[in-house]
Amino acid sequence: MRFIHLILFCSILIHGMDGHKSNALSRYIRTQTQVQSKDSIGTKDVTFESEGIRLAGTIYYPKRPQAAVVLVHGSDRVPRMTETAELLAKNDILVLTYDKRGVGDSEGVYAGPEVGTNNISKENLNLLAKDANAAVRVIQKQNKNVPIGLLGFSQAGWIIPIAANENSQIEFMVLFSCPTITTLEQLRFQFYTNGNPDFWENHTVEEANHHTKNDPDRYPFEATDPIEALSTLSIPGLWLFGEKDIQIPAKMCIENLNALKTQGKPFEYALFPTLGHNTGYSASDEPFAMAIQWIKKQAPRN
Repeated sequence: MRFIHLILFCSILIHGMDGHKSNALSRYIRTQTQVQSKDSIGTKDVTFESEGIRLAGTIYYPKRPQAAVVLVHGSDRVPRMTETAELLAKNDILVLTYDKRGVGDSEGVYAGPEVGTNNISKENLNLLAKDANAAVRVIQKQNKNVPIGLLGFSQAGWIIPIAANENSQIEFMVLFSCPTITTLEQLRFQFYTNGNPDFWENHTVEEANHHTKNDPDRYPFEATDPIEALSTLSIPGLWLFGEKDIQIPAKMCIENLNALKTQGKPFEYALFPTLGHNTGYSASDEPFAMAIQWIKKQAPRN
């Protein structure tokens, strides 16, 4: 079983995307990207230490960076994410992307679903958070004049809050299809959907939420609850969800974010009705267009 791995108007984030506005934003981002060719982006291969092993990655330098991000992986065997890094860099965001530990040129042991390991154990998630923070320190040493954030996918929903809670240099976070529920709750939901692409045509949100909250656990390990870390954070966060997701219950995750928002947390989200778990890897460029504009809003105005 595989484990899962700008703001234009508040109403867009709270109630979903307005088609006309999101399409216009996407066209704007494509136009801006076309202005800068790949040749205008500088790159530098780097290595850095984390918990006794060497990680390898690449920094992408735009000419005038407005912000910087470290890319945080999902659960799979993921090397450095060059296409995502290039897209962000072409839109004036400096990026460090690295091979996940045990993958590509990075040392260490890869823990993931393909090799039958419990890759959402507390120990592994905390270790991956330390790797992300080691990458943040690389950027901070070389570029002290731009805000630094974390941008991640799927499983990164547990990793990013841990990392941000331990590192005051992190100033914002962007999370694509990332859970705000516990690791055990996510497994209950994923076993319930069983990979069925038509799941939401035959089940209600109420049924899915009841199952996710109450079904017996199949794995006896300690759960990681991202709300624990998110409750202590005061940095801005943007979550991007697909309503048809069958790996995380998007609307249940949004309920948790709304509860945090009532406590004054600067957290925002967008729900895309036609997308599933692939908000960061789909043919649709709307989620990335929104993320890019939102990131730029986190940069101080000159």
